[in-house]
Amino acid sequence: MSSLSRELVFLILQFLEEEKFKETVHRLEQESGFLFNMKYFEEKALAGEWDEVEKYLSGFTKVDDNRYSMKIFFEIRKQKYLEALDMHDRAKAVEILAKDLKVFSTFNEELYKEITHLLTLENFRENEQLSKYGDTKSARSIMLVELKKLIEANPLFREKLVFPTLKASRLRTLINQSLNWQHQLCKNPRPNPDIKTLFTDHSCSPSNGARAPTPVTLPVTAVAKPSTFAPLGVHGGPFPPPPAAAAANANGLASWMANANPPSSVQSAIVAASVSASSLPFPQNQVSVLKHPRTPPNTFGMIEYGSSDHEQLMKRLRSAQSVDEVTYPAPPQQALWSLDDDLPRSVACTIHQGSNVTSMDFHPSHHTLLTVGCSNGEISLWEVGMRERLVSKPFKLWDMAACSVPFQASIVKDSSISVSRVAWSPDGNLIGVAFTKHLVHLYTYQGSNDLRSHLEIDAHVGGVNDLAFSHPNKNLCVVTCGDDKLIKVWDLAGSKLFNFEGHEAPVYSVCPHQKENIQFIFSTAVDGKIKAWLYDNMGSRVDYDAPGQWCTTMLYSADGSRLFSCGTSKDGDSFLVEWNESEGKIKKAFSGFRKNSTGVVQFDTTRNRFLAVGDDSQIKFWDMNNANILTSTGAEGGLPNLPRLRFNKEGNLLVVTTADNGFKVLANANGLRALRAMEARSYEASRTLEMKVSSSAIGTSIGPVVSKVERVDSPARPTPILNGVEPMSRGIEKPRNLEDVSEKAKPWELTEIVDPTQCRTVTTPDNLDPASKVARLLYTNSGVGVIALGTNGLQKLWKWSRSEQNPSGKATASIVPQHWQPNSGLLMTNDVPDNSEDAVPCIALSKNDSYVMSACGGKVSLFNMMTFKVMTTFMPPPPASTFLAFHPQDNNIIAIGMEDSAIHIYNVRVDEVKTKLKGHQKRISGLAFSTSLNILVSSGADAQLFFWNADNWEKIKSVALQLPAGKAPQGDTRVQFHSDQVRFLVCHETQLAVYDANKMERMRQVKSYTLCYGFKYA
Repeated sequence: MSSLSRELVFLILQFLEEEKFKETVHRLEQESGFLFNMKYFEEKALAGEWDEVEKYLSGFTKVDDNRYSMKIFFEIRKQKYLEALDMHDRAKAVEILAKDLKVFSTFNEELYKEITHLLTLENFRENEQLSKYGDTKSARSIMLVELKKLIEANPLFREKLVFPTLKASRLRTLINQSLNWQHQLCKNPRPNPDIKTLFTDHSCSPSNGARAPTPVTLPVTAVAKPSTFAPLGVHGGPFPPPPAAAAANANGLASWMANANPPSSVQSAIVAASVSASSLPFPQNQVSVLKHPRTPPNTFGMIEYGSSDHEQLMKRLRSAQSVDEVTYPAPPQQALWSLDDDLPRSVACTIHQGSNVTSMDFHPSHHTLLTVGCSNGEISLWEVGMRERLVSKPFKLWDMAACSVPFQASIVKDSSISVSRVAWSPDGNLIGVAFTKHLVHLYTYQGSNDLRSHLEIDAHVGGVNDLAFSHPNKNLCVVTCGDDKLIKVWDLAGSKLFNFEGHEAPVYSVCPHQKENIQFIFSTAVDGKIKAWLYDNMGSRVDYDAPGQWCTTMLYSADGSRLFSCGTSKDGDSFLVEWNESEGKIKKAFSGFRKNSTGVVQFDTTRNRFLAVGDDSQIKFWDMNNANILTSTGAEGGLPNLPRLRFNKEGNLLVVTTADNGFKVLANANGLRALRAMEARSYEASRTLEMKVSSSAIGTSIGPVVSKVERVDSPARPTPILNGVEPMSRGIEKPRNLEDVSEKAKPWELTEIVDPTQCRTVTTPDNLDPASKVARLLYTNSGVGVIALGTNGLQKLWKWSRSEQNPSGKATASIVPQHWQPNSGLLMTNDVPDNSEDAVPCIALSKNDSYVMSACGGKVSLFNMMTFKVMTTFMPPPPASTFLAFHPQDNNIIAIGMEDSAIHIYNVRVDEVKTKLKGHQKRISGLAFSTSLNILVSSGADAQLFFWNADNWEKIKSVALQLPAGKAPQGDTRVQFHSDQVRFLVCHETQLAVYDANKMERMRQVKSYTLCYGFKYA
């Protein structure tokens, strides 16, 4: 279907919505597959109308289209199944199992069997994994949060989730324009024409009864081939406007891009003129075309520009006041929004950064992932939904030798440096950082807390004042500006593509944009000049004065149709205005600022509807269509005089800086619900056992650095547990091959701690037997607790709780954790043999902290972390267990290292050793799974590493550690994977080494004899 036909469907959808044909609207959405109405989908899902939910989905995707679609259908059918069980409707549950869920058994038969087993329970909540399942309403709400993420990540739904921005009653407007056009062509137009039908073209019948003129006919081919017609301003397409209007619009565009002298009205006029949404900068050849638009000759029924008929028509149009306009009545407009639902004004949380925050930006698709830049040069990555700092990068020069001499001299004279701007790339794979001295840093984002250095550019002489990403010629580039009065465009390899000169003062901000196929950059300087540049070497196309003639920032609305600027004069007067792009004039000025600001106000836009500005220790909001202030909030106090702010892309969260080196997260109703659901899932994740999933691994990276976001869950947050059974959905994924992981691993960097102030300690309450030593110590995976295994076989758990001093509730040395024990008073006690001096204590936690298994020379015990009950014991000695590891995707599969050098792959569910892995010569001292490579790495007291395929358990390779000359191959060797699941740490008494598991080779090592001591544990 052509793009015009597609747009026609949207016009029809708008018309049907305005006429209240609700069911027809949704049927057309589904049948056309052009617009997925998330609100309608949520309404039907919350109402439990599952047949309609799946029917609506079928217009956009099928079960087997891709892994996202498969997860979507699985979650829906799983919820439907659980609800049937909850109502004790066994017959319906069996029907759903056989009809709807059976299709997933081909991907994970064990999962299907486990779901089937729920039929045998009187109440499926008796199943430990489902014990936290709430009521139907809350379960549906939690499910919808996950479904929304899956749908947004599904490539089949791209560009189908947002209705195009249209003026109200657009179809009616087009009909009105057509009728007026036809009426203008009447040889004897009558006043107040009577339009009785739309089925035939309009013409005014002659008063003497003569035959009416032949109506103007617009051929069907005109719709099918829009390229036949030259674009005519905002009416581009097969239906051109009256030539006078087109010419006026074209001339306006040409004048905007022709370096005209600034009109005096820019500073003084605060006008409300009607503005066409026309393109802004044009190359010279396009400007000339716009000055003389031509309608294609020989088009049926059309009047050729420049002909005698055209001149007659132009005369008639110029006196159009005397001709009554034909109108097609439109329904009255209704209020479409409310402050509480749409504006993020409620404080969700306050986060302490530790240094003055100078810039913030949200990830383009993971709406709670925030990058923060600080005055000390540090950047941080925050998961604001979990109030968790994922990674922090203090300022560091990557290559001093490659920097310019002026910069080296500057940094030696004064080492202080601040972040002036942080920005995500549109695909979310890169973070750009501009600094107040010369430099730009680019980081690649690998997901979770994996932020890697990509490129360092000595970009400008002096400060780099702004940075943005753009796509000239469809290639991602970085646009920067600085104190050297220049704007520069760089590719991702650091090569300079363009160097724009013309400003006479330091350049304060840049705003790259694209209108149709025209790409350009707005820039503002501290002398108040606004310029526009095309990606060529022809100089600026625009030279205008910004209100206040000082520091100004320009931003477009989300849909790119409206242009705004905000800034402050040297006298402290602030201005927020909307521009008429076609003429370079101010269309509207917004009121409500305090006088005599001490700095420059910052602003942002959201959802094509609202503007927000930080002013007078408040956040002030405006409706884009109203010059008067809409509302304001002090965010419960603590804001600086001119707070910085940033919306997320959904517009349901707003972050604002605080006066005490932090920031607050403000949310609207939807944002608060999303944050609460995320917190609830995190809480469930720390307490609920994962259900069985396939032994295949799920990729943990976002497919980033050079491609699109591929993963479903936010890379910055723990994988959520949906109703306590999230792994069911994960279990339908395919295994990931070794080849899927990038071979490029960042070299290991060591940071030596030489200052005691860099270390902090906390002492836990001494509840252990004084005669017992702590043999093993583990953090919980959720980061909220620590578990200790004593030599007497007793395990203790300490937890940190949320408080004002520790809002994240994560482990910290600043607060003493509390010993935690269930109300029953049970203790987690292992089987310890009488002769336990030579026993090797071992412990392992399941991925979601629901289960812990341990041994102290006797049987392996599996404990429930909620109740401390012993679920089962297995593997009695001899030989004794020496190391334990849960399979990362299936808690029922456990790798057990043995005293006799074997590795047992044990299935808890069936109480059976599935296979034994042999190859080591001495006891097993380390086991580590890689979820991305789907391998198991083992280490032993024989100083060897073995790589095993986690699907068929076949040995892939063995590697002997490089020991000092004369050193016997012995000594415990431990292994631990990095969060990237590719690199892993090896600790042996003679060395610390980092290996690349993908290449199965060593990357770097530190030998203990160079440090005068041996390594015990790392």
